[in-house]
Amino acid sequence: MAKPKRNVKPAVEPLQKSPTGIKGLDEITGGGLPMGRPTLVCGGAGCGKTLLAMEFLVRGATEYGEPGVYLSFEEKSEELTKNFASLGFDLNDLAAGG
Repeated sequence: MAKPKRNVKPAVEPLQKSPTGIKGLDEITGGGLPMGRPTLVCGGAGCGKTLLAMEFLVRGATEYGEPGVYLSFEEKSEELTKNFASLGFDLNDLAAGG
């Protein structure tokens, strides 16, 4: 007697993640943001989108040697540099270092 065929699901390959260097975020996302894919961060003014983006870029550069680009249509580079210096990020130093 032939055994009935079982529905076998193909093995799902885990999604590669790019660590953010932000401990809590890496924990709740299971290792970081999806690697090689866009991630859209939405929210109202003042909710932390810029801070999240900048911390992701700074930690990527300083902890993982990753390049990054920040593009803003609303804030000048001088404003960003000054704002993030107050949080301990030296954007001028990072930019000078490539």
